[in-house]
Amino acid sequence: MSNKPRHEHWGSQIGVVLAVAGSAVGLGNFLRFPGQVVNYGGGAFMIPYVVSLLLVAIPISMSEWALGRFAGRHGYHSPLGMYYVASGRRRGWGIVGGMSMCVPLVIDMYYIFVEAWCLFYAIKYLGGILEPIGLGFTLGAGDGAGMRLGSGEAYERFFVTTTGANQNGAVFSGSGFPLLATTIFCVVINFLLVYRGVSKGIEKFSKRVAPLILLCAIIMIVRVATLGNPTGQPGQSFLDGLGFMWNPSRDIYNATGQVVGRTNVWTSLLNPETWLAATSQIFYSVSICICAVCTYASYVRPKDDIALSSLSATATNEFCEVVLGGLMAIPPAIMFLGTRAADGFSSSFQLGFIVLPNVFELMPLGQLCGFVFFFLLFSASVTSSMSLVLPAVAFFREALQWSRGASVLLAASFHLVGALIVIWFTKGLTALDTFDFWFANFAPFFFAIMQTGLAAFVWGSAKMKEEISLGSKIKPPTFLAFVVKYLSFPYLLVIAIFWTAKNLKGRIEATMGDHVAQLSIAFFLVLLAFLFALSVITIKRWRAQNSGDGLEKERQADVSKP
Repeated sequence: MSNKPRHEHWGSQIGVVLAVAGSAVGLGNFLRFPGQVVNYGGGAFMIPYVVSLLLVAIPISMSEWALGRFAGRHGYHSPLGMYYVASGRRRGWGIVGGMSMCVPLVIDMYYIFVEAWCLFYAIKYLGGILEPIGLGFTLGAGDGAGMRLGSGEAYERFFVTTTGANQNGAVFSGSGFPLLATTIFCVVINFLLVYRGVSKGIEKFSKRVAPLILLCAIIMIVRVATLGNPTGQPGQSFLDGLGFMWNPSRDIYNATGQVVGRTNVWTSLLNPETWLAATSQIFYSVSICICAVCTYASYVRPKDDIALSSLSATATNEFCEVVLGGLMAIPPAIMFLGTRAADGFSSSFQLGFIVLPNVFELMPLGQLCGFVFFFLLFSASVTSSMSLVLPAVAFFREALQWSRGASVLLAASFHLVGALIVIWFTKGLTALDTFDFWFANFAPFFFAIMQTGLAAFVWGSAKMKEEISLGSKIKPPTFLAFVVKYLSFPYLLVIAIFWTAKNLKGRIEATMGDHVAQLSIAFFLVLLAFLFALSVITIKRWRAQNSGDGLEKERQADVSKP
């Protein structure tokens, strides 16, 4: 098999922007972000979130686009090759890049399962929409067509039964078959689109789905904004919902609706967990430091713009997250249930799959709103999960010199093993929660520090600036390299140090106290060892080829081609 890199590029500039924006616009925007806002103090959470947006999202996203396109010109499309070539072909950095592959691999193992929940709920609501014309149908747990369960407790029971959170293996039982079927469908569609390639699969799908996502979001926001104060209770208007999200300090109500005090913003801001959650949410939603953006950028043509593309993709994501996602989820929950209910939310899943369905039942045209919301979640999550699959495929193609089809099958096999852990050990959603914290919050933070250090101190500010300026349609900020080197990197390092000192011990004890969590961590360690070994072998082969068969000359010749 030829070792010469196979070059593949995006079909158009708008295509890559929509694909990168699509990779960022997903469950992180419409489900995880509202849940994080609620769980970490409402408006108090937005302070570290905005700081992270300015110091992390914008500068690191642009540096990641530069790193990706630079590596792509040298024939590398996975973090293994990116770190290797950017560091001047240093073995240690290449190994770090290869091991960073654990982040998208593990996140996608549970992400597709949650994606299947969204599709399941959308289909369930569709039965309620069709019921008036005699075409309604039931699906899984619950009586009657649609989602009209009558109480918050009933919606919680439905969620627990549907996702198998009441017992392990429930998804593989007879009652769990509908969710298992939607999960299989989600796996197939993701890997099929990646198999078709970046232009014929990912780009074409993103172009068609992006307008649909925007349309669904607009329908939901118009419906929410026109509700006013549906219950007539104090503190439960649309403006109160906005205030919950943006006011750092807010009123606390008792059971009778009377104000009994105010929240303390410093309680949230002095907790390192809040800063870790806010910064990790930026990673998760903008798709930086999880191997997605840099992999997409590696397929950009050598002289195509990346500065404007980076800003456009980041701005699109933040609009979808803060404006669309925030308005769709938080205000209606406050409007119908009040801040007392919000103070009792325990997770993003509770807000999205238990609280909001209860709200939709109380809303006029609630079945339609429920269908639109969950179909929006499903459509957006597909664009995101594809971006988590592609780095794994690129990694296996580079490391094993396999075809795209064989690499897709191998990546699918790895995903299947990890997904089986999540799908089987569903009781209390322990495996999913373990994967979510350690691989969506903690691991990206570690690799973000490594990647930012690589870009700023090893690859170098001058090369970063030169790469961003090449083909740029706007003048990149002259202070970008300074921000990455002297603000972004120290900011990430300080948060990591304070969180480790205050929270790491407790997190480890909680994880080690549960056998399912232990199994999840053991699986991660085995995966990490495999990635390490494969990275070492691949770099050894690259070094031998570079010195022996002239491959490096071929790569350098390709760099000069437009």
